[in-house]
Amino acid sequence: MKSKARIFTFSLLMMFCFSNAQFVKEHGQLSVKGTQLVDKNNNPIVLRGMSFGWHSMWPRFYNEKAVSWLKKDFNCNVVRAAMGIELGDDCYMKNPQFSKEKIEAVVDGAIKSDIYVIIDWHSHNVNLKEAREFFDEVSKKYSKYPNIIYEVFNEPDYESWWEVKSYAEEIISIIRANDPYNVILVGSPHWDQDVDLPASDPIVEYNNIMYTMHFYAATHGKELRDKTDAAIKSGLPIFVSESAGMEASGDGPLNMKAWQEYIDWMESRKLSWITWSVSDKDETCSILKKTAKSEGKWKDEDLKESGIKVREFLRKYNKLE
Repeated sequence: MKSKARIFTFSLLMMFCFSNAQFVKEHGQLSVKGTQLVDKNNNPIVLRGMSFGWHSMWPRFYNEKAVSWLKKDFNCNVVRAAMGIELGDDCYMKNPQFSKEKIEAVVDGAIKSDIYVIIDWHSHNVNLKEAREFFDEVSKKYSKYPNIIYEVFNEPDYESWWEVKSYAEEIISIIRANDPYNVILVGSPHWDQDVDLPASDPIVEYNNIMYTMHFYAATHGKELRDKTDAAIKSGLPIFVSESAGMEASGDGPLNMKAWQEYIDWMESRKLSWITWSVSDKDETCSILKKTAKSEGKWKDEDLKESGIKVREFLRKYNKLE
């Protein structure tokens, strides 16, 4: 009996590993049905994974092997490549070629690892000319891959919804000319907090659009969840493309109770979520210590408390797929 039990357990483990290894092959082209992200069979799907830190600040982690490790060890089914637009000497505005190479390394790694990937225009300001050029180029290059999700404006801060919407519609038109199907994420004012604004005036000309909400659990409480619930109830599809368990500054202690409340809330609503960030800055939200190798294979002692905890979350909840 023990032998049979071992064989059964091993078989289940192999089935899980195969399913995880074939994630995009299994789920295929994503789309938005009502407020829900769905797979090629119109079944609800929840993506859970990690965001890399700004490429211009932590470029050493932008490589295929780091992506592979995040899939293998953290059980990510999605990663987010955060291309810094204005911050750092190697930001997109100062060094576009280097920036594109780093983002494409993560995108190519995700395709190779058969997981989804968010191409994130990581800016707090409108840079329309540069965004048009970048998204035209990247959507031509990757349109044939169902792995791709475009995030056209990370966190608008003081722009009005009219400004964000006008910008987004122009960028979406560029993407859709090259890529008719892959999902596009749109931010909202006040660091993706004011989801009520697009809820009352959504983009209607295009399909497969979702709107991002960002939270840091030690700062943002039930009020933000209630606001997001109201937006969803009104018909707005929400994707949590950045989140974590500490203060909005990215620092301070983890609030595990508040973080778990957010996790439970997202899971109950089948909301996809990304945690910030794969980086080694001396702050709580950077999940790695300076000892961490650039290409993954991180040991427990290379992970900060936030890294240990988010790996625990991802291993737990992605096993439910």
